[in-house]
Amino acid sequence: MAAAASTAPAAHPDRVLILDFGSQVTQLIARRVREAGIYCEIIPFSADADRIRAFAPKAIILSGGPASVTEAGSPRANDVVWTLGVPVFGICYGQQTMCEQLGGKVEPGETREFGRAFVEVKDDCALFEGVWSIGAREQVWMSHGDRVTKLPEGFRIVATSEGAPYAIIADDARRFYAVQFHPEVVHTPHGDALIRNFLFKVAGLKGDWTMAAFRAEAVARIREQVGSAKVICGLSGGVDSSVAAVLIHEAIGAQLTCIFVDTGLMRTGEAEQVVTLFRDHYNIPLVHVDASDLFLGQLEGVSDPEQKRKIIGRLFIEVFDGEAAKIGGAEFLAQGTLYPDVIESVSFTGGPSVTIKSHHNVGGLPDRMKLKLVEPLRELFKDEVRALGRELGLPHSFVGRHPFPGPGLAIRVPGEITREKLDILRQADAVYLDAIRKAGLYDEIWQAFAVLLPVRTVGVMGDGRTYDYACALRAVTSVDGMTADYYPFDHSFLGHVATRIINEVRGINRVTYDITSKPPGTIEWE
Repeated sequence: MAAAASTAPAAHPDRVLILDFGSQVTQLIARRVREAGIYCEIIPFSADADRIRAFAPKAIILSGGPASVTEAGSPRANDVVWTLGVPVFGICYGQQTMCEQLGGKVEPGETREFGRAFVEVKDDCALFEGVWSIGAREQVWMSHGDRVTKLPEGFRIVATSEGAPYAIIADDARRFYAVQFHPEVVHTPHGDALIRNFLFKVAGLKGDWTMAAFRAEAVARIREQVGSAKVICGLSGGVDSSVAAVLIHEAIGAQLTCIFVDTGLMRTGEAEQVVTLFRDHYNIPLVHVDASDLFLGQLEGVSDPEQKRKIIGRLFIEVFDGEAAKIGGAEFLAQGTLYPDVIESVSFTGGPSVTIKSHHNVGGLPDRMKLKLVEPLRELFKDEVRALGRELGLPHSFVGRHPFPGPGLAIRVPGEITREKLDILRQADAVYLDAIRKAGLYDEIWQAFAVLLPVRTVGVMGDGRTYDYACALRAVTSVDGMTADYYPFDHSFLGHVATRIINEVRGINRVTYDITSKPPGTIEWE
């Protein structure tokens, strides 16, 4: 699949382009830029000159990457980057390719630097203003084996480290700056300030990209794209599809019809909440299909998680297509595709990634559907979608709702799915979330859920033996859904929750808490 074309809001002049050389933390660069109130996009380093010019960036950032500049065929930025006349900031590999392409030299380092390191500030620099001073020794996060050994003409050294004699360099005339470390990660304590100095002090950007501005721009774009045509939206009840539906309804009103397919794999009370909010509160035309018997019948006896996903995906499309055909005349399909979905569907080389998210048709719809996509959220991260939802007036119960995977409870019941297991899991999950809310912790946690493990254990409850299921609890913290860490509950809270679940949910006699963390990638339980 070719890399997606730019979706930058045409009305906003301040845009930053991030060229991705394959770093695992490139998205964190985008997060830092967005947090500064500036619109940005990530595109592969291999983007051609026309695409870079068309984006009209006010500044360019070159990400890190796993390759070695010293190897033949290693990634390079298009030469237009150096001739556009805009500031450029190179990070790690981005520094090395900047130097190599502009006449400097990069060689394998005598020693490598991975992890915590310290730089010595040697000279004043616009990146340091209000942050570092000459003579300071500052902590940073390094990840490199090669190092710059000769600077291009026009550059000067402004900081060094033990393994990188050119740890930070500057060409003030051309507004080219580069660092050997990663300022975007939290392990570089003042890294965010360095990035902000590049954006505001060097590039002179305003930082006025807000959700209110995005809302107005998005409404205008939806109206321009759709015209007088009908749009159907697959409404799951999650944050993404809910925000997309309300935004599109604001733009085109009754031209939008939402289709809500109840798979029988929802959490307790969610189907009723969706219908009440969208049909009764927002008065959005809504088709509610109870297809639970169909889904649970097809899933009977299936234990492989990928097979479950395929069955659910196939049935969802079949049911959705059938309902869409009844509406008639629709030309567009609306989806709650987010920016991480877009990024994850294109590798840093511009080709298809190994795994494409299964719940969004990021690369386009099947030809047989004869519909065009409307994806008003495809340039937003998850936390930005929540901010847009608040801007649109969605109730906190929806905007702040924890994410729910497309296959629903099917992947939270490892092994064969039965109605009995689903009922037990729903009850346990409801008790768990109720305890979290009553403890005032719900909004501190990005995602919390229960899992019904595919094992039964012997226990003693009262004066009798039991042979019931074990339940696992999970809670993670995250900002953008790309990385996560477990939430550190007090032991007293976990004891309270376990006691409630065992007392209130028949069928469970053992509760455990999962404290694993997740690197970049999915946070779903599989």
